[in-house]
Amino acid sequence: MKTFSGLIEDDEIETVRLSTNNGLIGYRIKKFQCIFQNPAGLTAEAIMKIYTIKPDATDGVINFDDPTLIGAAFLENNSSSSYFGGKTIVFENVTFNQDIYITYEDNGAGHACNYYLELERIKLDLNEATVATLKDMRGTE
Repeated sequence: MKTFSGLIEDDEIETVRLSTNNGLIGYRIKKFQCIFQNPAGLTAEAIMKIYTIKPDATDGVINFDDPTLIGAAFLENNSSSSYFGGKTIVFENVTFNQDIYITYEDNGAGHACNYYLELERIKLDLNEATVATLKDMRGTE
């Protein structure tokens, strides 16, 4: 397993460096979690997404028809009703061997958010590495 964690600001895109010279190490998402930096007394809604190709900008739209989207999380915190929760969906069967990108979009309030990402390492043969690299480069399945 390989883990990554960090704090990401609103409207930010963060790169998770995974690429190697030969591409023979692949990854699959096993766990993706996020929590606001300061959840106490906070009322906010936010979306965090993981892509295989760097998007031009962040947005608050989750589109599962996008072949470059491999994970998404909706995070909600309502201090008036003491509700904190959300939903996370990751595509565990997608293997990638290049850098991935995490985007974060708050509902306009500008709150920072922490993330935790756990990836399973997979040894790829030359054919699997070539296919994974081409998928990442083209942004297709």
